[in-house]
Amino acid sequence: MTEVSDGQQQRPEDEPGTGVVTAFGRQLKLLRTRAGLERAEFGKRLGYSADTVASIEQGRRIPKPQFIEKADEVLGVGGVLTALKEEVEKAQYPAFFRDMARLEAGAIALHVYGALAVPGLLQTEDYARAVFTMRRPLLDDEVVEQRIGARLERQQIFSRRPLATLSFVIEESVLRRPIGGRSVLRGQLEQILWYGQLRNVEIQVMPTEAAEHCGLGGPFTLIENKDGRRMAYVEVQRTSRLYTDRAEVRDAEEQYGILRAQALTPRESLAFVEGLLGER
Repeated sequence: MTEVSDGQQQRPEDEPGTGVVTAFGRQLKLLRTRAGLERAEFGKRLGYSADTVASIEQGRRIPKPQFIEKADEVLGVGGVLTALKEEVEKAQYPAFFRDMARLEAGAIALHVYGALAVPGLLQTEDYARAVFTMRRPLLDDEVVEQRIGARLERQQIFSRRPLATLSFVIEESVLRRPIGGRSVLRGQLEQILWYGQLRNVEIQVMPTEAAEHCGLGGPFTLIENKDGRRMAYVEVQRTSRLYTDRAEVRDAEEQYGILRAQALTPRESLAFVEGLLGER
């Protein structure tokens, strides 16, 4: 069986300004006013500005888990707000990525082929900001910041215990494309080097001059969860598909294995990235 998630079938009830985000904001405002707190005073107790509190209450901004926990504590509502934390947290991702975000968070192994941009798990904040601000149609500034925060939050997988096994095959052209400018790319290359030295991470570069290349169909990710279930995830133009049929997943695994054989070794790849840094 194949599970398919189509990015064109958006779930507007989960986007900022509607659904669970708006419901949370209304609940927060009701509890705050019942407690007799003005926005400025409430924000001060939480460590946030009155404008931030207003944006959250009006459903224009998705609150971070820390905000929700602190607000629940300050208002003394015994978990009324934290009960919504999981649902609110889901709304930080675009609709087409939410299932993948959940699977990724619980994965024991992830193997990623990056053909268009540096994979999100490896991105610096500046690189991610460049990616999101270049997107068309344009995203609102608040949505950009929320998406950046969510992307950086995903990187906890690198240090999560027990350690997950992570590998990446990245096209040389991706590492040469100065998204966000030369200084942003330099910081991104430095981060790739840092992650590549972790003992649970292997990063390989697919050289542009390689005469043999089995990944011309585009980027994809292989996922294995703690129950030993293996899946393949493909995302292009905000449309995503999650494959669970064993035959289809096996095909993707074979493809990834050949990609790794065709790419530079992890040691050669890190030396290659160091060489790119030396050119800048």
